[in-house]
Amino acid sequence: MAGTKNHDFHILPPDIVPLATALGALVFTSGMVLFMHKLPGGHVVPWLGMAVLLAGMFQWFSKIVREAHAGDHTPVVQLHQRYGMILFIASEVMFFVGWFWAFFDFSLFPSKIAEEVIGGQWPPKAIEAVINAWDLPLLNTLILLCSGTTVTWAHHALIHGDRDGLKKGLWATILLGLLFTSIQAYEYIHAPFAFGKNTYGSAFYMATGFHGFHVIVGTIMLIVCLKRAYNGDFTPRQHFGFEAAAWYWHFVDVVWLFLFMCIYVWGNWGAVIE
Repeated sequence: MAGTKNHDFHILPPDIVPLATALGALVFTSGMVLFMHKLPGGHVVPWLGMAVLLAGMFQWFSKIVREAHAGDHTPVVQLHQRYGMILFIASEVMFFVGWFWAFFDFSLFPSKIAEEVIGGQWPPKAIEAVINAWDLPLLNTLILLCSGTTVTWAHHALIHGDRDGLKKGLWATILLGLLFTSIQAYEYIHAPFAFGKNTYGSAFYMATGFHGFHVIVGTIMLIVCLKRAYNGDFTPRQHFGFEAAAWYWHFVDVVWLFLFMCIYVWGNWGAVIE
């Protein structure tokens, strides 16, 4: 253990990593407030907070991997890791509940002032055209559903000791995730309405945009799992790092199904299609 400790790479002093990570998150969110309100420091503070946050996360997660190699992840530890991931995903669920709540509140229960602005209709009268749900959004839905099957393939391959299948399944899932992100970026570039001009645009971009961010995070998690798979990590009995990434990916899939049905299909009902 002493030899391992001497070769550890520390970006931050190990004893302050939890505190530094929390402070990094606080500085980043505070900096984004400065940036959005165009206040002094808005172009510097968020990047400083993000740098500290990423450094703390990298060092923290690297230590968890080293603990797994050292055999420190006993069944009790693994159980608590699962509880932690479940609670994290539950918090993410509530995060998206907020965006769905906003979308339905704007569309179904607008205030008197908002009702006058949107013209008593949804999408608002200012929206001349909407995105066709049965075009790129449907394609992205099929892509994410396929990615759910490929990550499950990788998981079952790992459980049965098929490391080649594990790598192929991860490669397929990562490529599908990148394809989804590319198509959504193309959709945003050619969208017939802008962000922030009205309640529809704000609710649409916040909900789908944050989902897209979660797809990027999930893709990064799977890339790390792929790198670890090539390093010989994970066994059929101990592979929670991969399992957590797979849970997260399935969560992203399910959220997208709700986004597709509620925002792209129901939310655009009766509107002019681009």
